[in-house]
Amino acid sequence: MACCGGGLCCQCCCNEGDTRTPEELTILGETREVEDEILPRKAYESLDYDRCINEPFLEVLEGLDNKKARKYEAIKWILVFAIGVSTGLTGLFVDFFVRLFTQLKFSLVGQFSLMQFYILIMMFLCGETGSGIPEIKSYLNGVKIPGIVRLRTFICKVTGVLFAVAGGLFVGKEGPMIHSGAILGAGLPQFQSITFKKIRFHFPHFRSDRDKRDFVSAGAAAGVAAAFGAPIGGTLFSLEEGSSFWNQTLTWKVLFCSMSATFTLNFFRSGINFNKWGSFQLPGLLNFGEFKCVDGDKTCHLWTAVDLAFFVLVGVAGGLLGALFNCINKRLTKYRMRNVHPKARFIRVLESLLVCMVTTLVIFVASVTLGECRDLVSTNNNTSTQGSVNEEVNSTIRRFFCYNNTYNDMATLFFNPQEVAIHQLFHQNATFSPVTLLLFFVLYFFLSCWTYGVSVPSGLFVPSLLCGASLGRLVANVLKINFHMQVYAGTFALIGAAAFLGGVVRMTISLTVILIESTNEITYGLPIMITLMVAKWTGDFFNKGIYDIHIHLKGVPLLEWETEVEMDKLTASDIMEPNLTYVYPHTRIQSLVSILRTTIYHAFPVVTENRDNEKEFMKGNILISNNIRFKKSSVLTRAGEQRRRCQSMKSYPSSELRNVCDEQTAVEPAEEGQDILQQMLERRHVPYPNLYPDQSPSEEWTMEERFRPLTFHGLILRSQLVNLLICGVCYAENQSSASQTRLSHSEMTEDYPRFPDIHDLDLALLNPRMIVDVTPYMNPCPYTVSPNTHVSQVFNLFRTMGLRHLPVVNAVGEIVGIITRHNLTHEFLVAKLRQHYITI
Repeated sequence: MACCGGGLCCQCCCNEGDTRTPEELTILGETREVEDEILPRKAYESLDYDRCINEPFLEVLEGLDNKKARKYEAIKWILVFAIGVSTGLTGLFVDFFVRLFTQLKFSLVGQFSLMQFYILIMMFLCGETGSGIPEIKSYLNGVKIPGIVRLRTFICKVTGVLFAVAGGLFVGKEGPMIHSGAILGAGLPQFQSITFKKIRFHFPHFRSDRDKRDFVSAGAAAGVAAAFGAPIGGTLFSLEEGSSFWNQTLTWKVLFCSMSATFTLNFFRSGINFNKWGSFQLPGLLNFGEFKCVDGDKTCHLWTAVDLAFFVLVGVAGGLLGALFNCINKRLTKYRMRNVHPKARFIRVLESLLVCMVTTLVIFVASVTLGECRDLVSTNNNTSTQGSVNEEVNSTIRRFFCYNNTYNDMATLFFNPQEVAIHQLFHQNATFSPVTLLLFFVLYFFLSCWTYGVSVPSGLFVPSLLCGASLGRLVANVLKINFHMQVYAGTFALIGAAAFLGGVVRMTISLTVILIESTNEITYGLPIMITLMVAKWTGDFFNKGIYDIHIHLKGVPLLEWETEVEMDKLTASDIMEPNLTYVYPHTRIQSLVSILRTTIYHAFPVVTENRDNEKEFMKGNILISNNIRFKKSSVLTRAGEQRRRCQSMKSYPSSELRNVCDEQTAVEPAEEGQDILQQMLERRHVPYPNLYPDQSPSEEWTMEERFRPLTFHGLILRSQLVNLLICGVCYAENQSSASQTRLSHSEMTEDYPRFPDIHDLDLALLNPRMIVDVTPYMNPCPYTVSPNTHVSQVFNLFRTMGLRHLPVVNAVGEIVGIITRHNLTHEFLVAKLRQHYITI
């Protein structure tokens, strides 16, 4: 059945370049690299955050009082709590089995023959790729990506990350945790499952894109909170990286969900690991430990004002290395999209096995040949607090062919879980040589870059933190050994981790708070913030963040926070799609079926024809009505706009465009003495006429027929039209429209989010001469803009309100075009700006 969740009206929002000739692309300056052209792209749809205010929805509102509204709000809070608890339990499940499999790995095969076990683990991996953060970021931005929040994806993501992390690949479990939390947020409030069809409860209240996206925001924030023990950072992550719509109520719900996830995970992990139920000692999957100087050492400081200068330099280095990481990974991803992904699934498994075997070989060879045997550090002079930290760190060292109370520093970093290695770099003092740290950084840099993007669930946070921590620890060692400076090595390791992670993902506000909450040290706020800002500015000079790069490569039409200032030279009439496919308020079934089967649009304007209005607006340069003056240049009509475009198109080399433009006919002179405003007032309360054409809009229509003046009445969605046809909502020509069947709001949204397709319709059951009255089910009051509205205003309205389609309506109520997400992407706006300059 159908949903009020909108449709993408007049263009597939993925790739407009496929509809234009190479000559047009050349004139517009849209020459692209050959390697970009052959990347596979998908036609993504948009979510619709705006409500469809039709008659079934109004009937629901009439039956809703304050008591029921408070009841539904209470249910929302319960669901938010359930999402947080479920995300915390998911993190507990992942952490428990990763530890179990890691211990089992070392107990079965030892430290010298890990390769075979890695291969065995990889064979059980599901085919999910990456961390899922780019997809969730796109979803929160308003783009619908098929299958991204399904139960099957959740199962593959959770089980896959278990084996990937336990198998020793350079991936983290924190990124997939964010995706898992988002899936739980999308699924739990629906009370139904597409994968398991028997799971279906009658609870239709939150089955809309608007409610679902709010719950996904809460789930993604809960995933961050469970991964790092940072509920505030999770809330800011959901705000900074994703959601285009935000309000105070949503803030409270997201924060409450994050808190629920953090304390659920903390409660069970503390009880299981320390047997102290209710102690709350392990807030997240990744704990940085406590940064403290040794008591009694008055020369020790976590950081000083002088260190800020070195933090800036580390930030610059992190931005440069992050940009290099993103550049290499972008080329690898392009290669995979061209040569690996289109082939059989077995090829992806082979690539994963290759990465696994090379990683194992590098780890083993580097530990044997490049590691140094260093003396164990004594902890007898430390206090109890610092001594317990060092005792815990020293328990994870690896001897690896080192004897006589020595250990292998390279093996200590490679043959430990990544979280333990990070803890080593943060808190173990003077135990890693500069050469070892440099070699470890180089090897880890390239192997983690190669690993991110293979067909395994792989997070990027922990590998980036470990890579950056080794860089920061290297800087501290150089300052200590070569410059004899008194610096706290753990602080530099933390700053290096923040710099490299910030240079890769380009996050600022949320990442600052996440790291502060993870370290539990508020004094680190200033250096972390400065480092992340410098790393972001440096990296942005070369390329975008890793998540934005992957989003762009997949062709997702992501909308940024705002447009460039130069784009305000364009107006809505410059970027809109004027070629509309529309329906009448009363339309025959054969016309609806023809429209739905021959177009891919997801919404259609509901219009009535107004043949006289075109003539009225073409008389003179100034139209006068009562005391209001309208300049002809400020009132756009569809035919006039098409004529203006065709005049500029005649210079194009495309003969097809010239032929289309030559089809238009001259405009007949209008009658004098017409009062435009008076006619508008007279038509204001006129009921919809019974227009049911025998044929749908055809490609054989002339230019004037195609762009005849159309009075706009509302928008009807494809899903709603298909639903009306399947349910047999129609009436005979000799009957009144009041005799047709009426559907309730629950019946219209019953099949959300997967609605039937027009090709599922049995045409033998329909009488093509019957008429459908679409006026009760259309949205009569969607957001609209004037043709002269500047692009920045259009962009802000579209993004802030979470729209899928934005009709462009002139001063007399005629629809002259429509704007979708595709028309507001950066690439499309740049192309239109070039065309604007050419026209001038």
